[in-house]
Amino acid sequence: MLTAWEDAGEKKQVVSPLSLIVTSFAPVQDARRTLTPQLQLDVGETDLLLIDLGAGKDRLGGSALVQVFNATGSEVPDVDDPVVLPAFFDTVQQLAKDNLLLAYHDRSDGGLFATVTEMAFAAHCGVSLELDALCDGSAGSLAKALFAEELGTVMQILRADRKKVMGVLRSAGFGACSHFIGSPNSCDELHVTHHATVVLREERINLKRAWSETTFRMQTLRDNPECAQQEYDRILDTSDAGLSVSLSFNPTEDIAAPFMGSGLRPRVAILREQGVNGHVEMAAAFDRAGFTSVDVHMSDILSGRVSLADFKGAVACGGFSYGDVLGAGKGWAKTILFNGRARDEFSAFFGRDDTFALGVCNGCQMMSALKTLIPGADAWPRFERNKVEQFEARFAMVQVPQSPSLFFGDMAGSRMPVVVSHGEGQAMFDSAEQQARVLVAMHFLDNAGRTTEVYPYNPNGSPQGITGVTTADGRFTIMMPHPERVFRTVQMSWHPASMGEDSPWMRMFRNARKWVG
Repeated sequence: MLTAWEDAGEKKQVVSPLSLIVTSFAPVQDARRTLTPQLQLDVGETDLLLIDLGAGKDRLGGSALVQVFNATGSEVPDVDDPVVLPAFFDTVQQLAKDNLLLAYHDRSDGGLFATVTEMAFAAHCGVSLELDALCDGSAGSLAKALFAEELGTVMQILRADRKKVMGVLRSAGFGACSHFIGSPNSCDELHVTHHATVVLREERINLKRAWSETTFRMQTLRDNPECAQQEYDRILDTSDAGLSVSLSFNPTEDIAAPFMGSGLRPRVAILREQGVNGHVEMAAAFDRAGFTSVDVHMSDILSGRVSLADFKGAVACGGFSYGDVLGAGKGWAKTILFNGRARDEFSAFFGRDDTFALGVCNGCQMMSALKTLIPGADAWPRFERNKVEQFEARFAMVQVPQSPSLFFGDMAGSRMPVVVSHGEGQAMFDSAEQQARVLVAMHFLDNAGRTTEVYPYNPNGSPQGITGVTTADGRFTIMMPHPERVFRTVQMSWHPASMGEDSPWMRMFRNARKWVG
């Protein structure tokens, strides 16, 4: 890219950028077959296999290691033979297609050491790493083997599949650069050995703390320091088993099927305002449950083109209304409260006894500001800036307590992860008395299953983990998390391997269809 101009008769030019970024995309046949760095631990004996596309050169130039010593190095990793890359890609695709890969991680910034420790972090386990085939054991060779950032990957395979995997690699020309380098261990430590000599032995937690310290220091300066400390301290919890699913219902049971069989599909208004971006997923979830989802922009209500009298349900969706400026949900509510036609439409809709409404994220904030129009919503909180003082996008654990909400009728006691994506989700009550009266429909949990106010398990700092509330008749529910973004199992960034097509969150939409009848 070049820009040229004349200034007082003098020709000038600037060439930019100095680096080239190339992006690409390709179709994926089955997103459920995605490989991740998480080591699999309950599948039998497994091995870690390094595919060294650097062919043993172990060049340290530009690596994280030499930068630590305030150097740059003289020889950097390179793609010596570009033909190798597509051939390797095809080989990995073949191994994945044959179900021979359990976990996969590129040799990332930091080299083999960083790659293996990150795989251990993802699985909450230790790893025994053997460098016999990679170096002669001298200090220099060990450093190169562990920290060179050459092209390559580490794969986890079943020990019983060694012969099959190596057969594929050899036939593709990668046999000579394929090395078995160790396996997961049960002692939660990273062991590095060379011909039985211990090179390094360190607890995983200590490595994770070191790995996370830079981020922690930055967060302490940028975010709420109390939240930064809480996130850093959680690494010390050796009992933290990570995300889990515990259900009080059968997610494969389609309780809406009898009603869908009638051929009737009640209409639900999927409400949008300027910038809202969660409407497509929401419409898809309600359609799947047996509704007819209708895209309704606020301009349709304000102009009179659409009337809520024609709908059984109304859903205020999440996203970034009005560019997600602070208090955007309240601004959305004011377009209703300060417009006679819209106010009458929503008042009449909420006043009927055959309607329901759902507010999610930005829509949650909006509907909480409409509580004067919603019967039984007087104890609802307002939603303010997250305690951490940052936008939060996470996969967080929540529990569905016993509540009147029609969406969660048979889900009480269930614990599962859900997407959160908000900057203003902290529930704020005017008094302890108001908080005591509110009917909680969902709250955040830590990974031990306890209601929590600790960050990041509770990403917004709401008291008692409150992140969803409802009314006494259960017809109106608002929540900060996004169940519509995970109503299919394939949408979940983590889920038990045994989970079917529908995620547990699909149940709440089917509960709504059952309620309508």
